[in-house]
Amino acid sequence: MKANGSPRGIEYVFVLMLENRAFDHMLGFSEIGGKDAATGQPTKAGGLSGSESNNYNGQTYNVTRGADFVMPSDPGHEFTDVLSQLAGPGTVYPPGGTYPAINNSGFVASYSVTGGSANPAEVMKCFLPEQLPVLNALAREFVLCDQWHASLPGPTWPNRMFVHAASSGGLDHSPTTLEIVEWETIGGFRFPKGTIFDALKAKNLTHRLYAGDDFPMVAALRGISLDDIRDFSKFEGDLEQPDYPCPYTFIEPSYDVLNDYRNSTSEHPLTDITLGEGLIKSTYEAIRNSALWESSLLIITWDEHGGFYDHVPPPDCLAPGDTGPNAKYNQYHFTFEVYGPRVPAVVVSPRIPRNLVAHAVYDHASVLATVERLFGIDPLTTRDQAANSLDALISLPAARDDAPSTLPAPPISGVSAAAARVTEAPTPAETAAAVARDQESVDVGNLPVVLHSALRQDLQLSPPQDRPAIQARFRSIRTRGQARQYLDEVRQKKRAQGIGP
Repeated sequence: MKANGSPRGIEYVFVLMLENRAFDHMLGFSEIGGKDAATGQPTKAGGLSGSESNNYNGQTYNVTRGADFVMPSDPGHEFTDVLSQLAGPGTVYPPGGTYPAINNSGFVASYSVTGGSANPAEVMKCFLPEQLPVLNALAREFVLCDQWHASLPGPTWPNRMFVHAASSGGLDHSPTTLEIVEWETIGGFRFPKGTIFDALKAKNLTHRLYAGDDFPMVAALRGISLDDIRDFSKFEGDLEQPDYPCPYTFIEPSYDVLNDYRNSTSEHPLTDITLGEGLIKSTYEAIRNSALWESSLLIITWDEHGGFYDHVPPPDCLAPGDTGPNAKYNQYHFTFEVYGPRVPAVVVSPRIPRNLVAHAVYDHASVLATVERLFGIDPLTTRDQAANSLDALISLPAARDDAPSTLPAPPISGVSAAAARVTEAPTPAETAAAVARDQESVDVGNLPVVLHSALRQDLQLSPPQDRPAIQARFRSIRTRGQARQYLDEVRQKKRAQGIGP
């Protein structure tokens, strides 16, 4: 069932969440100005002056104009990495205590010790607006939020949980496969008040999830059905149907996690960022040129900063207040009383005046606060209850008709094209390196979450009596190579049942 309309004229909310980029890294040198969303007065987004810097090993590293389309190494962004970036190398978080004083001094040092020692300056590079023409066009045409923060100073999955549940249920780190097996013995990771998808169902409102590949992270959540998920290739065509049924739509990019994200649309640091620009363009244009446009709201943001430099210290915030039931997964005993670094965020709707800059503080719980306000849903936690809602930006009594129907094309980076031309058989050294890589631990970064997505889909695809064997199969996965084999098995099972592209 779809919404019957809201006081703001919005019937459809779309959310596209990408990966691991900081505000300054993406937009710090874009020099975007416009009207203050709150006062209507001229203002500028809180970007860079060019003098911001980090010191490391006696050398000063300033922010620089222009960034590489693909990073040579993935900056660290686990809880302890972010602690070092925000408060300086060697800082220790007191379990259950106040987050140490933040001075944003440790980004270069952190990058150097997590694989970037060959060129520490990489993490201080910031894109020029012409490198990201799609994002910049939307930021100038609609609303740029320059104080949107990750929901906690930590990695991808707990931050993504906040956009679904206004909480990470106490999780403050990237989970391991062992933890995931423990969750599945009780039917999945539980949030005391459920997720936004549960809340929509309770209101008899439908939702839909679009995925760039077979294993979107959202599918790891308890209660997500295979019927909820469609391949993104169907998105534009679905919006062209006469009666799109879903007031809430969440969109995930492709990840290609076992290939180090290369050639994915996620905008993860190891992929060609222009591919993510293409995803943003496709998403916007599909909505803009559909019959839903006049009553739509599109929110585009990134899950966390990915270890890239941002000069604004994250402010304090309210804890969700629901850590108790999952306290064992609160590895660092984090109190959730400080946000993570800023991430880019653009809010798009024909019901919003052109070229606004919003200086209010938002985080991923603001997505839920907005959906709740628009569709009459109660808050899930203290965090979304207190979060600033985006509905205040929607002020036009009727849809404006001057929004562009198309956006600029992403630049030609040459990265993906060069990779596609490499058709020669791998050298013995390359083969040996690939074999060695497949022997590495599975418990790194987002791979366990992608595996969890596959596991929950596998369980839905299989008869109940197969559940113990499937869980045992999952429990046996120890290496990247074994993970690759399991993902292939689940993908083949989906295709055999007619599910997938």
